[in-house]
Amino acid sequence: MDSNNRRNHYTYGLGTIGRDMIYALISMYLMYFLTDILDLSTGTLWWITGIILFARVFDALNDPVMGIIVDNTEHRYGKFKPWIARGAFLSGILTILLFTDFGLKGPAFVVLFFFLYLGWGLTYTANDIAYWSMLPSLTLDQKEREKMGAFARICANIGLFSVVAGIVPLTNALGAKLGSMTKAYFVFVLICVLIMWAGQSITLFGVKEPRNVFNRDKATPLKELFSVIVKNDQLLFVALSMSLFMIGYVTTTSFGLYYFKYAYGNEDMYGVFALVLGVSQLAALALFPLFSKFFTRRQLYTGGTVFIVIGYILFFLSPMKILYIGISGILLFFGQAFIQLLILMFLADTIEYGQWKLGRRNESITFSLQPFINKIGGAVGSGVVGAVVILSGIAEAKGPEDVTPEGLWMMKSAMLLFPPFIILISYFIYRFKYKIDKDMYEKILGDLKERGELNI
Repeated sequence: MDSNNRRNHYTYGLGTIGRDMIYALISMYLMYFLTDILDLSTGTLWWITGIILFARVFDALNDPVMGIIVDNTEHRYGKFKPWIARGAFLSGILTILLFTDFGLKGPAFVVLFFFLYLGWGLTYTANDIAYWSMLPSLTLDQKEREKMGAFARICANIGLFSVVAGIVPLTNALGAKLGSMTKAYFVFVLICVLIMWAGQSITLFGVKEPRNVFNRDKATPLKELFSVIVKNDQLLFVALSMSLFMIGYVTTTSFGLYYFKYAYGNEDMYGVFALVLGVSQLAALALFPLFSKFFTRRQLYTGGTVFIVIGYILFFLSPMKILYIGISGILLFFGQAFIQLLILMFLADTIEYGQWKLGRRNESITFSLQPFINKIGGAVGSGVVGAVVILSGIAEAKGPEDVTPEGLWMMKSAMLLFPPFIILISYFIYRFKYKIDKDMYEKILGDLKERGELNI
């Protein structure tokens, strides 16, 4: 690894720490904040659930448009960094506002929430697309991409699990000190946003793009946006597989705090469980480059899926003891870490495939499908969680004793039976439809070099 690659390896990856803290707050804890901290009425919660579904689908449909905007950007700092900076600043402000208690109730709260949530999705997307679509522009070597992607995912998981492990004890401590859980959440969120801004600054000022490797394509017209995506068959199969995987993953993680509060009966153990999962994911990502020396990507994907399915089965059958639940979680999240990194690599490789097949390089349009997928997964997951929390009686419960056995069964089934089913469907789509292996990728690069489209 040369000095420039080493510099990019670290400064790019460190930018994910705060980004994933913010995403975890919104995707996993915003609903909890609304139900258990602000204690909104059931009627208002139904409206909120509908708004989250609508806003995420609406924002997801705009993701490819944002991708084409980034791809067509011409700026002295390149096409990625301006949008990384704008998106980070604005999404941070809106995150703080979403966790602010304005003292509003009923229709007034619903209207304010609609605009704040919709704005958060649009601004976070601008950052997300620009950030991840920068990765394949930093190196064309598959192994280097894996190392860089693994370090970025390690940093992302440090951020995510810092929130998961810390949100309960830290907000409880802040609540005791400040005399209010709403103030505690506000301070906690503010700290996370400041960390995001710091991490994004490291990426903005530290990463150096090798812009002379790629010949500048002519701008992609908006009318060609659909064809750029649809005609890249490998991109479509990756997107479909990733969408199903994320629906299952987000559904499970979004139930986590509810599970430990109402099923396990001790929400303080949620932080312990999250710490175990965080360590297992970090270990998986750290070991990935070693495993990739001995196994093909297809073998690693199959192994990760087997780990996940076994983890779900054990979790569902486990007694309410943290040892058994912890072992199940380690298996599940070890496999999940492998698959999320592999899907990121598959998505990156479809950029060269699309350039080879269609004659145009579109990093940001391609990577616009990642936030699109995350939002669709988050929308379905949040919709499932919102509906189950309301229908099971959890939304109106004050403690575990207020939830019926039928309500707990409903939550447990939605959390641990529905996700592995669609994750298996995701695996079979990848297994039988995705064909860009090492040999094919090297052929693609060779052809692009011969055509004068790569300066390597």
